[in-house]
Amino acid sequence: MTDRNFTVIENEWIALKDGTRLASRIWMPEGTEQNPVPAVLEFLPYRKRDGTSARDESTYPGFAAAGIAGVRVDIRGSGESEGVIDGEYTPRELSDASEIIEWIAAQPWSNGKVGMMGISWGGFNALQVAALKPPALKAVISIASTVDRYNDDIHYKNGCHLSAQLSWAATMLAYQSRSPDPELVGERWKEMWLERLENEPFFLEEWLEHQRRDDFWRHGSICEDFDGFPVPALVIAGWADGYRNTPIKAIEGLGDRAKALIGPWVHKYPHFAWPKPRADFLSEAIRWWNRWLRNERNDAEQLPQMRAYILDGPRPALRRDEDAGRWIAKDVWTAPEMRSFGIARDGSLASGRSREGIGDVYLRSPLDTGTAAGEYFTLKPDAELAGDQRIDDAGSLTFETHPLLEAEDYLGQPVLSLDVSCAAATANLIARLVDVHPDGTATRVSFGVLNLAHRNGNAKPVPMEKNHRTRITLVLDACGYRFRAGHRIRLSLSTSYWPMILPSPSDPGLTVDTESLSLSLPLLGDHREIVVPQPANPNPLPHYIAHSQPQTRRTVERDMTRGVTHYTIYEDTGLVEHPDTGNATQDIRCEIWSIAPDDPHSVTGVSTWTCTARRDGRSLKTISKSRLSCTGSEWITSAKVEAFEEETKIFEKTFEKRIRRDLM
Repeated sequence: MTDRNFTVIENEWIALKDGTRLASRIWMPEGTEQNPVPAVLEFLPYRKRDGTSARDESTYPGFAAAGIAGVRVDIRGSGESEGVIDGEYTPRELSDASEIIEWIAAQPWSNGKVGMMGISWGGFNALQVAALKPPALKAVISIASTVDRYNDDIHYKNGCHLSAQLSWAATMLAYQSRSPDPELVGERWKEMWLERLENEPFFLEEWLEHQRRDDFWRHGSICEDFDGFPVPALVIAGWADGYRNTPIKAIEGLGDRAKALIGPWVHKYPHFAWPKPRADFLSEAIRWWNRWLRNERNDAEQLPQMRAYILDGPRPALRRDEDAGRWIAKDVWTAPEMRSFGIARDGSLASGRSREGIGDVYLRSPLDTGTAAGEYFTLKPDAELAGDQRIDDAGSLTFETHPLLEAEDYLGQPVLSLDVSCAAATANLIARLVDVHPDGTATRVSFGVLNLAHRNGNAKPVPMEKNHRTRITLVLDACGYRFRAGHRIRLSLSTSYWPMILPSPSDPGLTVDTESLSLSLPLLGDHREIVVPQPANPNPLPHYIAHSQPQTRRTVERDMTRGVTHYTIYEDTGLVEHPDTGNATQDIRCEIWSIAPDDPHSVTGVSTWTCTARRDGRSLKTISKSRLSCTGSEWITSAKVEAFEEETKIFEKTFEKRIRRDLM
C-alpha cells in the first residue's frame, strides 16, 4: 500500500537468533536507496493487525512523511508473532527487543540509528531496553510509563494491593488467547493458536508470588540505576492517569537526559487524548527524533526540563472533554518549596498556624468507601475518572481550610506525616487531596495509599506494633493544580478505597493523632507561561466500519438486604471492521467486584472477556474468565479459557492457585 511519500509494509518477518519469527508492520519513507533513514521501534503484545492499528495509523504515517521509518512489532506469542509470551517485561522480551534494534540498524534502508517509543507497555519497555544499552538505540519517548515497577504500575502501590492487578491479568489472558490472523501466517495459524492457548501463563499467579518489592520488581525498574541510563528520554504523562508520577521521577533521576511533559490527559497518546487541550505529539516527536537520530541542530536538548498543564478547578462530570488551565514551564526542575498545613483547634486545615489538633480520632471506614475513585489507569474521560468525592468523604475523616482568600498554585507531590496506631499487624491508610468548590462539589486533586507494614519501605515489610503510636509519612501522587479563591482545600483520610485498593486482612481501623498531622503541598514557584501547540488534525484516528456500536456501563449496587456492595464494569468495543483487511473484531469485558462493608474476607473480583474475530464467513472466539478472592491468610486465584472455531469448542484450560498473603 502506497500513500504519497511512503509505503506501508503490512507484514515483515524478523527472524531472531533462536529461529522465532516476529511480525512487524513498517511505514517506510521513499528514497531510502539513496538516503537511509532513522527508524522508531514500538514493541507491544497488543496486536498490530487489529489491537493498535488505529493509533498506529494516526502516528506512523506522520513519521514516515518526515523521513523516519516506523517499525511496529508484535511481542513473541502475540498478534502474528511466533512463540508464547512468558510474562511482563521479562529478560527474554527485552533481549528480543535488543535483537530487533540490531536487525533494524543493519537494514540497507537504515542510517543505523534507532529510537524506541510507546505508551504504557511500550513506554515501559522503551526505558527498560534503553537501560540495556543496545548500541544503535539513541533516544526514547516514553508515555504513561514507570521508572519503578512496584510502586507506579497496576500491581501494588506502597504495599497496597491494586484491584487493577486482576483486571490487567484478565485483560492479558484475553489478549494472548486470541488467534493470529490466518491471512498473514498462512496454514500454521491454528497450530500457532493452540500452542499459545496451551502454554500461555496466567500472569496474576506470578505477580501474587511477589507481594513485596523484591528482585522480580527491581528488574526493569530504571530507578535502580539512573546513573547508568544512557540516552535522552522524553517522558510524557497525564494528570487523569495513574502514571502521573513518572515524568517528575524521571527528571529528578536522569537530570538533563530527560524532559518532562504532563498534560490533563487520560492514558492515551497526547494528539488524541482527553480531556483537551491536546498536544501536537507528532511535531514534538519528530523534533526529538531528528535531533537524536539525525543530529539535526534543532535545540531539542534546550526544551524546558518540565512542561506541565496546571489544572484550574475542573469539576467532576459525566464526561470531561476539556479541562480549564494553563501551560507552564520550568527550565530547570528543583525540589519545590512546601507549604505546610496542620489541624487547628476548630478542626480546620490551617496553613502557618500552630498545630493544636482535636485529639485522637478513631477511623474505620466502611469497606465500600472508594466507589468514586475511578480507575487506576484511565482510557476514557467518563466514569473512569474520579467522581464527586462527597460520596467517599462520607466514610472518611476530613479536614478542610476556610475559603481561600486568593488562588494557590501547586506542582509536585504532596506529603502527609502523622502519628497513628492500630490493633493489628497492618492496615491501609488512604489520603486524598480534594478541591471543594463553593457549592460543595468535590474534585479529587491527588491521592496516596500506604500499607502500614510498608511504612519503612517495600522490600522488607514490618508488622505494626499493636496499639503503639507510630510516625507515618505518606507521599501522595503528583499534581499540577490551582485552588481558586473561594474554594477550600480538603484532606480526606480513610482506611478503605475499594474497589481500587483491596482491603487488608483484618481491617482494624486506625487511631489518628490529629495534633501530629502535617500536610505539605508543593508550591508552583518560579515558572513561565508557555504555549504547547495543539495538533493540526483534531481527529487523527482513522474511521473503521462499525457493524455494532460500542457500549459502556459502570454501576454501583448496594444490596441492603444481603449487606453486599457490587461494582460492575461493562465495556463493549462494538464489532469494528478494518476497511483494508476486512477483519472485524469485538471485545466485551464484564468485571464485577463485590464486598460486604464489614467483612474484608468477602471481597471478590470476576473479570470475563469475550473476544471475537470475523472475516469471510469465518468466526474465531475466545471466552476467558478470571477470578480473585481471599481468606485472612491466602489469595485465591482461578481462570478459565475456552476457544471456539465457529461455534465448536476446540480448546479449554483452567488455572487454580492459592497464594499466601504477605502482610497484605
